[in-house]
Amino acid sequence: MKLFVPGRICLFGEHTDWAGGYRRINGELERGYAIVVGTNQGIHADARPHPNRLILRTTLPDGAKRGPFEAPMERAALLKIAEEGGFFSYAAGVASQILTHYRVRGVEIDNYKTDLPVQKGLSSSAAICVLVARAFNRLYDLKLTVRGEMEYAYAGETATPSRCGRLDQGCAYGDRPILMTFDGDRLDVTELRVGGPLYYVIVDLRAHKDTKEILSKLNRCYPFAENDLHRAAQEYLGPISARITRAAVEALRAGDAERLGALMNEAQREFDARLQPVCPSQLTAPVLHRALAHPALRPLVLGGKGVGSQGDGAAQLLVRDEAAQRRVIEILETELGMGGLELTLRPARKLRKAVIPAAGYGTRLFPATKAVKKELFPVIGRDGRAIPAILAIVEEALAAGVEEVAIIVQPGDRAVFEEFFHEPIPIEHFHKLSQEDQEYARHLAEIGRRVRFLTQERQEGFGHAVYAAREWVGDEPFLLLLGDHLYAAEGGVPCSRQLTDVFERTGRSVVGLKVTPVEESRHFGCVAGVWAEEGLLSITDFVEKPDAEYAREHLRVEGLEENRVLTLFGQYVLTPRIFGLLEESIRLNLRERGEFQLTSCLDRLRLEEGFSGVVVRGRRFDIGLPAAYRRTLFEFCEA
Repeated sequence: MKLFVPGRICLFGEHTDWAGGYRRINGELERGYAIVVGTNQGIHADARPHPNRLILRTTLPDGAKRGPFEAPMERAALLKIAEEGGFFSYAAGVASQILTHYRVRGVEIDNYKTDLPVQKGLSSSAAICVLVARAFNRLYDLKLTVRGEMEYAYAGETATPSRCGRLDQGCAYGDRPILMTFDGDRLDVTELRVGGPLYYVIVDLRAHKDTKEILSKLNRCYPFAENDLHRAAQEYLGPISARITRAAVEALRAGDAERLGALMNEAQREFDARLQPVCPSQLTAPVLHRALAHPALRPLVLGGKGVGSQGDGAAQLLVRDEAAQRRVIEILETELGMGGLELTLRPARKLRKAVIPAAGYGTRLFPATKAVKKELFPVIGRDGRAIPAILAIVEEALAAGVEEVAIIVQPGDRAVFEEFFHEPIPIEHFHKLSQEDQEYARHLAEIGRRVRFLTQERQEGFGHAVYAAREWVGDEPFLLLLGDHLYAAEGGVPCSRQLTDVFERTGRSVVGLKVTPVEESRHFGCVAGVWAEEGLLSITDFVEKPDAEYAREHLRVEGLEENRVLTLFGQYVLTPRIFGLLEESIRLNLRERGEFQLTSCLDRLRLEEGFSGVVVRGRRFDIGLPAAYRRTLFEFCEA
């Protein structure tokens, strides 16, 4: 299993994690607020189970190899290694925490590439901790959320001599910016959306700072201020930092780079005025300020500030555009003797593509499917026009706002689908149509220009069919609709649009849900979860076609009537990570009931990125069974 964990950079709110933690002693202190995001660089690794040992091989940024480090999967032995300190202590600390709560065997991790600078305020140790927690989670299907991985990583690092802050393991969230709120022992995490591209340069100042001295001096200002020095520190790390960080959240959401740059400059000025006197030997930071004030950089930079504990370790610059990013790194290297790394935050990509699998044989509708593909069975549309079912599904996809639709078909069926969508009506037949039908024929031709066909060479399950769209979809999110379901919205918003609206708001994968009698759970994929907000479920489990007894015991969702469960509606918005999970399933031949299914990969996607569910305001109509098709013929046109 391949894993990647980035470093993390704190864009705003450094030190407020531990400062906010003092609220458990002094409730008069302000909560801590910090914006954290993963870097573009990080730790790349292969992971596999091991019967009884923790094994870690690592590669330093300069390419040097270290290890293997090995330890038995015994809690006492792992804790001893963690307490001794050193590089392997982080992995041992996390493994000891996992072993405390789960019955697992060992893992073997080969960190074959590291492009994340170490000891530069980017939390390379936290990335190692998250990597180990993630390896255990995914190899042993512990069903930890990203937040769960973060918590085990933090607990593991605190078992070592490291005195990391609570925000370090925010790297678990990857390239998604998060707002972390620290209130005593309580931590809240809110994922943030970026309103426009933001171009940063992370500067390696190639100087020295003593983080332990900085933290030691700053911590003396807490929990109660004893003099003006302490009060100034508490004011900056409390109300001033909170105000700046909250303003930065709004600027980030708006994609307002100018405003963000101004806030960075303000944060650095306030830091210098109020915290520098607490530890002048380290926080006067002449190298940092030389970089921030360098004349050649000023026209290219919107704002800049220190990173991590501040001092002469690293800096962050927000620059004007991509070209400025490259030019700033060149100036840093040639004129200041410093290093630079790119960090680009981008808004969620627009949903442009939809996929409709239609390569099944239609066994349950035999012998009709010997003559006609089930997706071409006629239905009566709501306008009273007879259309093939696949056209109704394509129109549903287009109603979501996508630009292109791919239909996955068997190689031998491609011609019949292409004839409908791409071939014009013979002119002699066209002239026999009414004027209204001639106009509809032009409408069909317009739809056809947005439809293309992909082939599934072998029919080996729903997941296998979706995987056939990998190259066409590329590195984009996409809408997925079933090829044997029709949809009718209740109200003015199409069912598919209800999902895409949620995706555009949250940036995470979304599945449509339907409230269903528990006795019918064996026919559908089902989910469990907790309500994040009205109508939006944070999914905690996907289960493929459970029996009613299992569904009653394990899939109850608060607020549903008794004997009701949430089943999959047949519409999904998925991030491209699903293809990597499907590829792994196919490569390892992880069949379920003889086929490669999608549901188990959805559950793994949930673990990695989080997954939302929305109860769709609408109805689904099945054409995959004779009785269901008959009902659809009578009811779809009236919906």
